[in-house]
Amino acid sequence: MFTAVYRNKSFTKAAEQLFTSQPTVSEHIRNLESYLDCSLFDRMGRSIIPTKEANILYPKAVAILEDLQKLEDEVAMAGKTVTGELVIGASTIPGAYLLPSIASKFKQQYPRISFEVQIDDSAKIVTAIQENNLLLGIVGAKLPARQINYIPFADDELVLVAAPDNPIPDTIKPNDLLKHPFILRENGSGTLKNTEVLLSEKNIGLDRMNIAATLGSSTAVKEAVKYDLGVSFISMHAVKEELKYGSLRKIEVKGVSMERNLYIAIAKKRSLPHHYQVFLDFLKNLAEI
Repeated sequence: MFTAVYRNKSFTKAAEQLFTSQPTVSEHIRNLESYLDCSLFDRMGRSIIPTKEANILYPKAVAILEDLQKLEDEVAMAGKTVTGELVIGASTIPGAYLLPSIASKFKQQYPRISFEVQIDDSAKIVTAIQENNLLLGIVGAKLPARQINYIPFADDELVLVAAPDNPIPDTIKPNDLLKHPFILRENGSGTLKNTEVLLSEKNIGLDRMNIAATLGSSTAVKEAVKYDLGVSFISMHAVKEELKYGSLRKIEVKGVSMERNLYIAIAKKRSLPHHYQVFLDFLKNLAEI
């Protein structure tokens, strides 16, 4: 509970993460403060700030929890079982469209596994791994981070989509994008990073485009395009059903290939608990199929 409060800087968010009540978390922190005879958090209205004692305690607490996990892993390996909770970070596309089926297949082999999938943009997932708040993530772009190993996992393609009644032609030139209202993903999104890179190859900067909206998820972008707020590049994984049934229309951009990789992201110098390693090997095998 202490590590959850420290990471979230909030008793309420820690309680939500641990599926318990805020008073329960507060009571445990008070008991810990009493036992250690110090204050761990300064209460500043609705926000809390870790004290210097908390900053000393946190890395040691994380190490203790990791040692406990390793002990559980050793016992599980002795019994040749794969058990425990997998907390996986994922950007929108792999988190919403790939991981549910992957989790189902993995759980069929290892029924004692449970999953928590934390969905956020690629930059935040990578940062969480760097800060040791996540062990493994699947992201839509290879972001600069020296401490991270990126393993190619799945192919993807960004496609330009429009509402069925949008007057944009079925095939356009890259510069024609400047004529139409455009919908972007938020900063930190792998889709946004890939879009910037691909358009820059055609000497098109986002500052020249007619930005109608910036939205925080692929689902929000899809709905905005359906209502003809603008056109947008979006993953084929996210729109294949809409394209199949005609609620969205694919627009070809001449000379622009929007293929990309999705990546598994792990910390370079951190060993994985047994059940995480088994899951990583499972993902690698899927990538080879």
